[in-house]
Amino acid sequence: MLVHRIQMLGFLVLALISYSVNADTASAPASPAYQVQPGDILEISVWKEPDLSKELLVPPDGNLAFPLIGHLQAQGATIKQLQADIAEKLSRYIPDPSVTVSLLKAAGNLYYVVGKVNRPGQYPMVGPTSVLQALSMAGGMTTYASENGIKIIRNGKKEAIAFRYGDIEDGEQLQQNILLESGDVVLVP
Repeated sequence: MLVHRIQMLGFLVLALISYSVNADTASAPASPAYQVQPGDILEISVWKEPDLSKELLVPPDGNLAFPLIGHLQAQGATIKQLQADIAEKLSRYIPDPSVTVSLLKAAGNLYYVVGKVNRPGQYPMVGPTSVLQALSMAGGMTTYASENGIKIIRNGKKEAIAFRYGDIEDGEQLQQNILLESGDVVLVP
């Protein structure tokens, strides 16, 4: 009887943990889809059309040259958007084309961490990356870094975005731990 109660209690605890984990993941926002950038390497293949299967480097202007369809704006598009665009344009020449676009190397989405960090430099942004994650990738701050003077410089913005590490460390103002965008510079004075 006691063993049965302990087993039931164990199942109840596991069920509550499972519910808690599922509730947290269900309410979490979906991560944004990867956007193609210059420098990325893509593999584009069209089923049963070997002449149309290519490995392409996205050039600095962001436009891909592809047989039959000419130039196609790839920069800023997601893989799914690019796949749909190519299939739509090829449908003029090939009935119901089956197109697959794969990201072979994400070399275009970069962010930079400069200043008083242990490993300043450029870093690839393969998935969503927060300011804290960027600082971690850069090996953390040096002893003399101004942890409350960190700024994120974003292309197209006239003002830098402030980041106060001390607040985050205290568990406050967590909303300032924003996701970085391609080309962002994290400046640690």
